[in-house]
Amino acid sequence: MGVDLRQVVAGILTITMFVMLGQMLHRDYFDAVQVQGEAHDIEFHGSKVALVEDGLVRSSEGGPWMEDSPSLKPCWSISPPDEVVFSKGYVTFSLTNGPEYHISQITDAVMVAKHLGATLVLPDIRGSKPGDEMNFDDIYDVDKLVKSLESIVKVVKKLPSHVSLRDIAIVKVPARVAEDYIKEHIDPIFKSKGNIRVTTYFPSVNLRKSSLDGETDPVSCLAMFGSLELQPGVNDLVESMIQRLKTHSKNSGGRFIAIDLRVEILEKKNCRETGAAGSKTCYNAQEIALFLRKLGFGSDTTIYLTQPRWESSLNILKDIFPKTFTKEAIMPEDKKSKYLELENSEYENVIDFYISSRSDVFVPAIPGLFYANTVGKRIALGKPQVLVPAEISGTSGLSTDYISPYISKKNHLAYSCFC
Repeated sequence: MGVDLRQVVAGILTITMFVMLGQMLHRDYFDAVQVQGEAHDIEFHGSKVALVEDGLVRSSEGGPWMEDSPSLKPCWSISPPDEVVFSKGYVTFSLTNGPEYHISQITDAVMVAKHLGATLVLPDIRGSKPGDEMNFDDIYDVDKLVKSLESIVKVVKKLPSHVSLRDIAIVKVPARVAEDYIKEHIDPIFKSKGNIRVTTYFPSVNLRKSSLDGETDPVSCLAMFGSLELQPGVNDLVESMIQRLKTHSKNSGGRFIAIDLRVEILEKKNCRETGAAGSKTCYNAQEIALFLRKLGFGSDTTIYLTQPRWESSLNILKDIFPKTFTKEAIMPEDKKSKYLELENSEYENVIDFYISSRSDVFVPAIPGLFYANTVGKRIALGKPQVLVPAEISGTSGLSTDYISPYISKKNHLAYSCFC
C-alpha cells in the first residue's frame, strides 16, 4: 500500500501546530498572572514572542547576543513653580529590603511630601535584621538626591531637634501612591499631627503599565528614575567589577550575562512545583544552564550570579559555563573587608542590582521586584536583552522568543517615563 506524501506532510504540520500552541500557552500563563502580596510571591510575567517590533532588539553577529538600543530620553517635564511654599511639617521614611524596594520607597515619600507641601527628611537605610542600619550616604549620593528634587520638595538631612518622635504619625501607603489617595487618606492625618512617617506596602509588585493608571505623574517619574545614584565609592566598586567581567569576556566582545539566582530563595520556593498549564515559578542552576546552552551561548560565556557565596548546587552551571562568578570571585581583595564581611549586607544587594542593570544580558531565575525594577533601569539604559527562562523542548531556541514582555510588549511602567 502506497503512502500519500500529502497526508504525511499534513500530519507533520498538524503535530507541529499543537506543539507550538502548547508552548504559547505555557509562556502566556506568566504574562497573565498578577500576584498580590510581597515581592517573593510574584511569578514571572514571561512571554514567548515570535517578533520583537520597532527594531527594539536586533541580533548581533557571533551568536545569540543582541545589540543595545539607543538610550531613551526622559519624557517627563516639571516646570518649577514661581514660588515654592513649604509647610512646617516633615515627612520621614526609611529605605529597606534592598535597592529594588528603595526605588519605590523614595518615589512614594517624594510624592507624599510634594502633595502635602512638606519637607522631606533624608532617609536612613535599614537591613533585614534589627539594628542593621546605615546612613543614606553610605550607599547613595546625597547631593544628587537634593539637586534632582530641588524644584519639587525641600530635603533636609535630619529632623530638627525640637520635633519629637511622639509627634510623628505613621502612615502606610500603597506602592505607586497617587495624588487622590494622598489627599483623601494622608492629608487629614498630616494636618492633625503636623509630621508623618511613611511606610510603603506592596499590594502588587507588578510594574506593568495599565490604561487605568492614566498619565504617569512626572514627579513620580523623576523620583523613580532620576533621584537615586550611587555615591562615588560604591559606584567605582561596581564599575571595577563590571570591567573584570568584561576582561573575562574577550572572546565575546566584552559581553557578559547577569543571572539573578539565589539558592536560599530557590529552596524556599521549591522550583519543582508547577502552576497552571505546567508553568514554573522559578528555575534552578541546571535549568538555567540548559536554557542558555540551547539558546546558543557558548561555554566561553562569562556569567555573573547574584548568589552571595558559592554553593555546590551551582556546580552544574559552572561545568557548562566555566566562567561563572559570584561577588567574592571578582571583587578586588582590598574591598572585601568592607563590602563582604557583613551577612545580608545592603552593599551586596546594591552591587547585584547595579551589575544586573548594566550587564549585556539579564536572566531572572527568580521573579519579583528585583526582576521588575532591574528591567526598568535597563529600559532607560537601552539594554533590552532580558531573557525570561523556560524549558526548551528541542535542542535549540531563539533568544528573541524569550525576551521579557515588559520589553517586547513595551508594557513596563518605565515606558511611561521614557521615550
